Formats: sequence, structure tokens, C-alpha cells
Amino acid sequence: MKIIRTILILLPALVLGACSSTPQLKENNIDKVIKVMTDEEKAHLIVCANNLNTTLDSTYAPMIAACKDMVPGCGGFTYPIARLGIPSLVLADGPAGLRISPVREGTDSTFYCTGFPIGTSLSATWDPQVARDVAEAIGEELVDYGVDVLLAPGQNLHRNPLCGRNFEYFSEDPLLSGRMSAAYVRGVQANGVAACIKHFAFNNMEINRLSNDSRVSARAARELYLKNFEIAVEEGKPLTLMTSYNYYNGRYTTENEVLLKQVLRGEFGFDGLIMTDWGGGYDPVKMVNASTDLIAPGNDEQYRQVLEGIRSGAISRESADAAVRNVLRLIVRMPAFRNHSKPDNSPDFEAHAAVCRRAGAEGMVLLRNEGGVLPFKPGTKVAMFGANSYKLLAGGTGAGDVNKAHVISLDKGLSESTVVLDGSTDAAYREYLAVEGPRMDAINAERSWWFGDLPYEEMPAQKLRKVVKAASASADVALVTVIRNAGEGSDRHVENDFNLKPEEKSLIAEVSAAFHKAGKKVVVVLNTTGVLETASWKDSVDGILVAWQPGQEAGYSIADVLTGVISPSGRLPMTFPVSYAEKIDDAAERHGVDAHLVAAVIRCESGWNETAQSGAGAVGLMQLMPDTAKSIAGLGLVDTNAYDPNRLTDASTNIEYGTAYLAYLQSQLETQDEVICAYNAGIGAVQGWQQAADGS
Repeated sequence: MKIIRTILILLPALVLGACSSTPQLKENNIDKVIKVMTDEEKAHLIVCANNLNTTLDSTYAPMIAACKDMVPGCGGFTYPIARLGIPSLVLADGPAGLRISPVREGTDSTFYCTGFPIGTSLSATWDPQVARDVAEAIGEELVDYGVDVLLAPGQNLHRNPLCGRNFEYFSEDPLLSGRMSAAYVRGVQANGVAACIKHFAFNNMEINRLSNDSRVSARAARELYLKNFEIAVEEGKPLTLMTSYNYYNGRYTTENEVLLKQVLRGEFGFDGLIMTDWGGGYDPVKMVNASTDLIAPGNDEQYRQVLEGIRSGAISRESADAAVRNVLRLIVRMPAFRNHSKPDNSPDFEAHAAVCRRAGAEGMVLLRNEGGVLPFKPGTKVAMFGANSYKLLAGGTGAGDVNKAHVISLDKGLSESTVVLDGSTDAAYREYLAVEGPRMDAINAERSWWFGDLPYEEMPAQKLRKVVKAASASADVALVTVIRNAGEGSDRHVENDFNLKPEEKSLIAEVSAAFHKAGKKVVVVLNTTGVLETASWKDSVDGILVAWQPGQEAGYSIADVLTGVISPSGRLPMTFPVSYAEKIDDAAERHGVDAHLVAAVIRCESGWNETAQSGAGAVGLMQLMPDTAKSIAGLGLVDTNAYDPNRLTDASTNIEYGTAYLAYLQSQLETQDEVICAYNAGIGAVQGWQQAADGS
């Protein structure tokens, strides 16, 4: 009995001894923790997950159950390992403010975030302190809501003026982009959370973004597309970085060892965590070996591939441990690890709204001010035109959108300023919007949040004409608002987007004619995601103010500038092209191709799409279809010496190939649909389709 009692006494001691030998994660014992981790734990830590990409029978299911209610609407989490004291990190979008769900199950409380000015607006201030102030406020909201990593800022160059995500990015200039990004990073990280610069690198178009191959010379890469990241890394010290979706010279960026190991880590000195974009890359084994640390948002198959790669040696132990080490180095610096109290979910919205209002106004650019029409003097009666003056755009769509509690309209901003709204014009629009508003609200309620709301349609021309005539007699000045939106997953268009819509041209023309006839002036406000064509109509108005998308306080910010409370000291961070389609039209005419056919191909072709028209240097056809390019040269359609593989940013060369090939296809096929199909799939595919008995 004595022996049995002794054994029973010893067993708890042995168990306690075993438990005490399992290290718990601390700042100074990361390597010790890595040594006791299982291969499964390492694979889980490398492959992130969220409840959208994980099945119920997944090994991630327990983690999802434990984490999904932490911050609903976040982008994802890292895998927690309780036995080692490793918590889960929460990652969330985005550049213009924290993006999380504003409502949660089981409570009537709301969880809105402040919608700040877009990246382009911040960059237009040319003031890094403004970017830092905004980012610091965003960082405060991360802490308040329990988020560790902000998936921002985006800082790809505005290589093409119609890239759908240009609004998230800072500039076409690498120096300005790098400096603003560095300031933004410092602001976010001043709160003890992490910023994530993105998308590294050469991510300059959204259409077909998972398949685009950015073929860039060494000089262009170093002087342009990598320079802004180099500046941001050296001056901002970001804790994390996100790779891009596209290929770079034939290899996915997230699998590119030269880009990540040699350039980013070796030359730029980046020592933080590298993550994929959500769903980016193809081969998880290549990703980890190339120095990618975190695969996001992760799925079961990627976990299995990483685990098998570690076990088989396809992923070297050195690479796997390096990835795990970088994840743990981030974790020990984040609130999830350092803070033991729950987030209070109570941001200082009043203070942050003030930051937003000021920053939005500081970025506005005065393109035209004939006769000193701006600022409006106190008491000026303003006739406000444009249905969307009553529903301004705070920011873009997709991951760059923010669930905010309100957006201040222009009529509200002006009505609380020193000017007076023309009553008859305001009444006419309110009467019209009493019908148009609910109609569009019903349509927008059926749309995915990803694409954003459709704008209001303008008042019918006949009614508008009467309103304009009356306003030209009663008001002192006319104010016309034009809006544009864009977002992730698609690029902008030339017609009815870069160029004004017919109804917008008509509105500006009618208002200008009536008010100028009465000896009064006209100002246009561009509430826009990016560039617009202004050359054809700028001389018909007296003032043009580029307000960008200035955040949730938009109406107040614009009113502050229009009334002189804040001087519009912004400067353009990108070029406003005079015309976008000049090169295309010339090439189409030279090769005898119907311009409408060219436009149709541009709309349908994900390789040679509208971004291939840019005089700023689009890659287009040569970028995505080198085999087709060779076949074009083989057909003798163009001078084979015209194509220099070292000058793939030459838009003229690409357009020349494309239009020459269209002319050839037009001569071989009967219908426009066949030509479009052949441009996409090859003439052989069309000929096979023609011969198919069932016409499939």
C-alpha cells in the first residue's frame, strides 16, 4: 500500500513536470517555442483561415468556432495554439478606415468605423503629416475594436489612369507614393498595431488580375515600381507586407524568390511578415520557400500542401521555421498578445470626424478659378445642380470601402456654412429625389456591397431645363457636382466614366449657358475616384474643384473649401490626360479597322482591355499573350523589329500589334462576334466552332 501511495503521489508531479516543460510564448523565447511545435502546428500557423474558405469538417473548424465572433466582418485570423500560449491575430481592411461589420448577433449596438479620405486624396495634400494624422486615427480604431493588423496602405503606382483601385493608391510618382506610405505606416503603428503595405509589386490593373504577367525591365522596376516600396520600407518600417496577385516576368510575385528574398529582404532590409493577398499565388510550397510567411485567407487544401511539404522536405525546415518565426515575432508585438483586457468598442468618433473633415479639405485641388469665383462670399445664393450632390461618395468600393455611420451630403454641408442654397433649385431636386431616391435604394439593396451603390440618375432634361432657367434668375452662382466611383476587381471605362456622360455634358452646358447669359458664374465639383476628361468642357465653366472622395465628412469638407474656411492647397498626384483614346483611334484608322470593333474588343478582352490604351505605357496584348504576339509577327502584319521585349511599357507598339491583328481577323472571319472570339481564343478556336455540328 505504501508503494502504491508513493506512485500516486509521484504521478501528479510527473504530469506537472511535463506541463511545465512546454514553453509558453514570450517575446524572448520564440525559437524555443518553434522547437517544440509539431509540423501540424507550423502548417496551421503559416496558413491563415476565415469562415468563408473553410469547410465544417476542416481542421480549422475549432479555430473558426472560437474566433469568428471576435471581430465579425474582419478579413481573417491567424491560427491560435493554446498549448503554447499563441493567440489568434485579427486582420482587417482597409486603406480609408477599418472595415468590419457594423452589426453583430445578440446585440443592438452598432460597430461603425470612420470613413476617411481615400489614398489619392491624402496624397494630393503632398503633406506626410496629414497622412500620418489620418492613419493614427485609424490605428486607434483598430485598438478600440480589437484588430491587430490593418491591411493597408495600398501604394501601387497609377501606371494607368483607369486602374480600378487607383483611389486606394497614392500617386503615379514613386517618391510621393513612398513618402506618403511611410507616414501612413508610422501613424498606424504608433498605436501598437501593424500596418501592411501592399501590393508588392507591379499590381497596376484589376481586370484578370490573377493571370496578368507584368513584364518589366530592370530599370523600370528599380526606378518606378519598386522604388516607392523601398522608400516605405526604409522610412516607415512596416511590420507586414502583402504580395500582389499578378505574375512578375513569368512568376507569381508571392512565389518569386528573387523579388522577396533578394530584393525585399536582402536589399531593402525588410524583416517583417510577408503575406499573400486573399487567394493570391498558386503553389503554397513555392510560396513558403520564396519567403512568404502567411497564406491568406487560407483553405484546407493549402494547409495539407504545406504540411506535406514540410514532412517531405519540399519545404525546407529552414523556410518553414523562418515563416513561423516571422508570424510569432509579429504576434508578440500585437494587442492580442500584450493586452489582457477586452476592446472597449468605443472609438472617439467626434475627434476622428474632425480629422477626416480637415484632411479631406486639405487634399482638394483647384483646377480653375476664373475671375476669383472661389471662395464664395458670405450670403452668396448658390444653385446646386446634380442629383448626387445629395448623395456624395465618401470612398471607393470593394475592400477599400468602410462601413460608416453617415456621409455628409453637399446640401447639408453648404446649408450649415456661410452661403445660402437657392430655394427653388433645392426644392425641385428634393421633389425629384423623393421618387428617385427610393427607386435607387431598392435597386441598390439587391446589389452586393462589393460593387457599391449605383448613383442617382439625373433629373429629366425637360424638367431640368425649367429649373436651370429659374435658378439663373434667382441665384448668384451655380454649383454642379459630378461623381465617379470605382473599386476592386474591375477597371474603369473610357466612355461614360473617364469621359463625361451625355447627361453630364448636357447639364454643364445648359447651366453654363443660362448663368453666363445672366452674367453669373459656374463652378464644377468633381467628387471622383480618379481622373476625368476635362479638356473638352473646362473653358465653359469658371471654376473646377477636384474634391476626390474625401471621406464621410465630404459635404463639410467641400463646403469648407468653397467658402474659404480652408484654402484648396492640394496638388494633383497624377496626370489628368487630355484624351485617352487618341492612340487607339489613330491605329484603327491606319489599319482600316472599325473603331466600334476596337471598342468591343477592349470591353471584352481581359488581356488587351481598356488599360492597354494608356499613353502612360500599357503592356496590353504583349503582356498577356506573347504567343499571339509572335504569331502576329509571323503573319507579317507588322514590322518584326517594332517589338522590343525590353520595352514592354511601349503602348504604341502594343496597340500597333493589336489593331493589325484585328484587321487580319476581320479579313478572315464573317462577323464581329467571331472576330472578338478569335482575338480572345485564337482563330483556330473560332474555325472549330464554325465546324461544330451543334454550334457549341
